[in-house]
Order: sequence, then C-alpha cells, then structure tokens
Amino acid sequence: MFATNEGSIDRILRIAVGIALLVWFFVDQGQGFWHYAKLIGIVPLLTGLVGTCPAYSLFGLSTCPMKKA
Repeated sequence: MFATNEGSIDRILRIAVGIALLVWFFVDQGQGFWHYAKLIGIVPLLTGLVGTCPAYSLFGLSTCPMKKA
C-alpha cells in the first residue's frame, strides 16, 4: 500500500511516545479536552507500527535509509 518512509529510530520513538500518551490517558482519571487530547497517541503508535507516515509522504520526506542499486 504505502512505501516505508520511517527509519528504525523514528519508528521506536513514535511507538514509545504513542504508548506513553495512551498509558497517561488510562492512568490519569482527568476529564475535559486535555484528558482526551492524549488519545492522539494512537496516531504515532499506528504510524510507528506500520512504518509509514502519511505526512512524510505528503511532503516527500523519509527517515528510512535507502539501498543503493
């Protein structure tokens, strides 16, 4: 579907940030906008697991090392 455009370090950081935000959401029993804003952690978690970022594709960026032919 989409070509991989995330390098290993980028993927690890995205997964870590996504998990941290989601854990914070479930541990903190707050309410209101800022509590539910932590659900944005789903986005970096999914993009890290999949290995592709739609925003990177849109802007033509890549952190994935390319193999020389």
